[in-house]
Amino acid sequence: MRLLLGNTLRSFFLDKRFYSQKIGDDAIKALTSVVGAKNIDFSQAVCEQHDHDESIHTGGQPAAVIWPSDVNQVSEVMKICSKEKLPMIPFGTGSGLEGGVVPLFNNSICINLQNMNKIQRLDIEDLCVTVEPGITRKSLNEELRSTGLWFPIDPGADASVCGMAATNASGTNAVRYGTMKQNILNMEVVLPNGDILYTSGKDQQCLKRSSGYNLTELFVGSEGTLGIITSVTTKLHGLPECVLSGVCPFPSIADAVTTAIQIKQFGIPIARMELVDQKTLSEVNNQSKLELNLADSLFFEFHGSEKSTKEQVELVNEIATSNGAGEMEWAERLEERNKLWQARHDVYYTAKRMKAGHQIIITDVCVPISKLPDIISFTEKLLNEAGIFHMVVGHIGDGNFHTLMPVDPNDQEAILKRKNAAHKMAKEAIKLGGTCTGEHGVGIGKRGLLLEECGEVGLNLMKDLKSLVDPSNLMNPGKLL
Repeated sequence: MRLLLGNTLRSFFLDKRFYSQKIGDDAIKALTSVVGAKNIDFSQAVCEQHDHDESIHTGGQPAAVIWPSDVNQVSEVMKICSKEKLPMIPFGTGSGLEGGVVPLFNNSICINLQNMNKIQRLDIEDLCVTVEPGITRKSLNEELRSTGLWFPIDPGADASVCGMAATNASGTNAVRYGTMKQNILNMEVVLPNGDILYTSGKDQQCLKRSSGYNLTELFVGSEGTLGIITSVTTKLHGLPECVLSGVCPFPSIADAVTTAIQIKQFGIPIARMELVDQKTLSEVNNQSKLELNLADSLFFEFHGSEKSTKEQVELVNEIATSNGAGEMEWAERLEERNKLWQARHDVYYTAKRMKAGHQIIITDVCVPISKLPDIISFTEKLLNEAGIFHMVVGHIGDGNFHTLMPVDPNDQEAILKRKNAAHKMAKEAIKLGGTCTGEHGVGIGKRGLLLEECGEVGLNLMKDLKSLVDPSNLMNPGKLL
């Protein structure tokens, strides 16, 4: 027996007849009474600031932007929006790459959570912290500096921790510390009707549990389509005694991938292992005034004691040399490490700066590590034959890599050409036992791939769960499903 009348409800997921066509005066008064006149804005300038993220995806503009100050205000705002049938879009820092905050209905209410910026609870002995949506990963680590602990998930952008939970973000440290899914212990989520849910129970922060359905993982990666995350309790990790970073040139991407696979097979607890291809490194060198060897390269980072990191370096050096690697360049001091990793972190913005006004179409496929040579070879052949300039970087330690394709946002033919190529890459990744998105989320751009990846039964169950939690489809409609 199906959970709900799934086909009937799914038929109006994007049907504007089921939404209010404007914000009524009563709704405006009610919303203003909750957050105050200073914390609601209808101006075009402010709405334009909230109608996009870092992606190429476009839509409409929100009808209003609201800044709640606590979870109770979020709850009251959502009750009003549910009553008035107003679509709701949670907004953190706007650093997403799949159009997750782009409004698709012009009567949408954008709920900006940046004023909720408290660390609610820090438990040093239990190595965990509870933060509100306005706390970004960098600001959290700044606050943790004196504790000897840190939050290691690093997607590159200074994203909000709650926003990272919404997309199941990961980044350069995931090969050792895992993704957001492996680090979150509990979440406070406001449901579309205004109810406040604690996914693991109120104030719970234990490391393991077997009690009931895993509601925490249901909301991790839900992209604002089931509710608004108003706090996250996440694991913290001890700052390593010693950190070593290095970059190693290889004759080819295939040799670099083989090295990465062997490092994993040997069980070396590497903290970061990132791929940057020669073409990308050349552009980064030019724009960031660096002088790194121009070759397909792996960037490494090792965490541990002074003795253990030196042992790891020796083992990795031996494996890399056996695969034809050139001489490694190592950095131990913080400023040297930062300069080295600047090359990796600058890739996205290097691509954007290549031509004034250009934007980036970026892929996010992830495959089993053994299939990395296949998917990268497929990608290179596809894009080279299509004459599409591209840059390749990857979290190679967990099989996730990105292809960046700069494009003129006014050239619809060029955009379509690159989107079609990205679609083919994602389909090939799925065929190889992988996924269309390893960390950026589905958003607008990858909705059409879920059926192939998850199957009809899996996709229908997701839609039924969405319909059960959000029967009017008011939470970030048109995203993910």
